[in-house]
Amino acid sequence: MTTENYIVYLLLVITITLTPGPAILFIMSNSMLHGLKKTFYIASANILGLFFLGILAVSGLGIIIHTSEFVFDIIKYVGAIYLIYLGVKLIKQQNTGFNNPNEYENHKIIKTKKLFFQAFTVAISNPKAIVFLTALLPQFIDTKEPLMFQFSILIFTLMFFSFIFLMMFAVVANRAKKWLNNPKKTAIVYKTSGGLFIGFGVLLGVSSYE
Repeated sequence: MTTENYIVYLLLVITITLTPGPAILFIMSNSMLHGLKKTFYIASANILGLFFLGILAVSGLGIIIHTSEFVFDIIKYVGAIYLIYLGVKLIKQQNTGFNNPNEYENHKIIKTKKLFFQAFTVAISNPKAIVFLTALLPQFIDTKEPLMFQFSILIFTLMFFSFIFLMMFAVVANRAKKWLNNPKKTAIVYKTSGGLFIGFGVLLGVSSYE
């Protein structure tokens, strides 16, 4: 892999990780509702999901998903249903404000393991990500050089920038937490986030194999 190829890949990774999607929405909404500390686990779960997808992409499973419309559709619909489920759950969330310390603590009472699992599931729920990585990674790998070393560089670059930008979005969202000083404003966050998750789920569900 040449330096020029890596620079092109780096620019592509930065563009991808800065593009709004379910992972960014998930970490921003939870940063406002549950605090900045918990977003570290969300970002960690996301990059673990990316690593998992990277492994699939360079394995036989990635090729199967890339070539089998049936397998692609199964993963697609499962992912779509899960995103819609998260959206409905957010919309139904109790709308308490943050002006009362006790109410704020209630928002923070959510198990880290649960957030980690949800974030990991969001990260791996889109089969197009596997197809994308399956098509993308080989373009930057030189078959004459050690494959594992090159794969490690590419996937860890993606994981690094994803983590950095996710935490950046989390900090920005957390600073807007003061805006959530009454139940009505909190309800806006819940309903907007829930609606966007449902929208992402619908878009994923109707997305084509090609």
